[in-house]
Amino acid sequence: MGLRRDARRGVKFVQNVLRSRRAQRRLAEMLAERPPLEPHHYRIGVYFADGKVNLYQLRQWYQPLVRLAEQHPVLILSRASGAALALLDESPLPVAYVRRVADLEQVIHDQDLHVVFYVNQNAKNFQMMRYGRRWHVFINHGESDKMYMTTNQFKAYDYALIAGDAARTRLEKVLWDYDFDKRAIPIGRPQADHYLDGSPLPYTPDDRDVVLYAPTWEGDRGAAAYGSIASHGVALVNSLLANGRHRVIYRPHPRSGVVDHDYGAANRAIIQAIAAANAADPTAQHVYDDGPSLGWQLAAADVAIVDISAMVYDRLAAGRPLLVTLPVNADAQIDTGGYLSACEWLEAADGDAMAARVDEVTHDEAALQRLGFWVERYFGDTTPGVTTARFHAAVDHLMAEWERFAALHAGDPEVEEHDAEGEAAEQSDDVEVD
Repeated sequence: MGLRRDARRGVKFVQNVLRSRRAQRRLAEMLAERPPLEPHHYRIGVYFADGKVNLYQLRQWYQPLVRLAEQHPVLILSRASGAALALLDESPLPVAYVRRVADLEQVIHDQDLHVVFYVNQNAKNFQMMRYGRRWHVFINHGESDKMYMTTNQFKAYDYALIAGDAARTRLEKVLWDYDFDKRAIPIGRPQADHYLDGSPLPYTPDDRDVVLYAPTWEGDRGAAAYGSIASHGVALVNSLLANGRHRVIYRPHPRSGVVDHDYGAANRAIIQAIAAANAADPTAQHVYDDGPSLGWQLAAADVAIVDISAMVYDRLAAGRPLLVTLPVNADAQIDTGGYLSACEWLEAADGDAMAARVDEVTHDEAALQRLGFWVERYFGDTTPGVTTARFHAAVDHLMAEWERFAALHAGDPEVEEHDAEGEAAEQSDDVEVD
């Protein structure tokens, strides 16, 4: 059994190497077709060292960054070939492929990056963070009450842009001797200002209640077993499809089924059920959504059903009815100090019972009032445009601080920034495991 497992791993590694080399060739072709980046133009870099499987972490920042780029030009720095290929195809922002440290240093030399944003905690972040005379700012890829949101790694960055009071309270419990007033800047959720952005809906609105079901993946351990596709999803969606009163938008996590075969099978069963329901009644216009854009789903749905994940807080920022699935795994860790202590739970049950719970929460005024309290707690003022203004004000502040310190150190000698040791330590192949 061990030999078979090792053989499979070996085959997968070889496949990944071949895929990476094909990506390198395609990247070289694409980059050769593009004009070089305008020198000394970009002031903000968005550093992304992950592969394409985690591009969802960056995609949610596209529209806020496009708006920001109107004032401060923004450049995405991609370290992995698969992600870079996808970004060159889809990103509304310019992209620099910086596979090697030498490539990264060339961009740093050619541009005047005052601020560098980070959307995750990839270990390769430190290959960028070694370069001083600029602000390194953690912006994260979503708000939640997960342990990830209280990591001591926040201290590694010059600043962190956080959502609001809940985030600060969460961090104050674990970060010792951290200057929150200076380094943790609350901005709300600027993505929420772009949830719709005038995009056409993939269905024609009618009198059906639109239900967004956006579960997470199954997790790689019991403590993080939050996924509900197998426990709740099949029965829930089948019931919603059958009653004629609902339109389902199904948006599963892209990693659904990577660990648990049964979970993947349940995911496929839901997708097939949606296709069958649409074939039987084309006016139903149920949606299986696996597209790169996240936003319209959160704003358009009358009620959202999500698992314990960042999606809870993405929907919370929309301020509309929300149900959170209660994990069936007894080992799943649930934070009881924030919104999850007072949220509307959806327990696993037969499909009709869960559909009735969906109807109850969709039209419950008391639940909406409770929701409003937590929206304010997590994101502050969610009036359209306010959170974008706070984001821009935070960046303007960082730019002003950069100018202030640049003036203070104008007479300092040049600093050698070449990282020979880091260059030597890099792998010869840029291998992505998807």
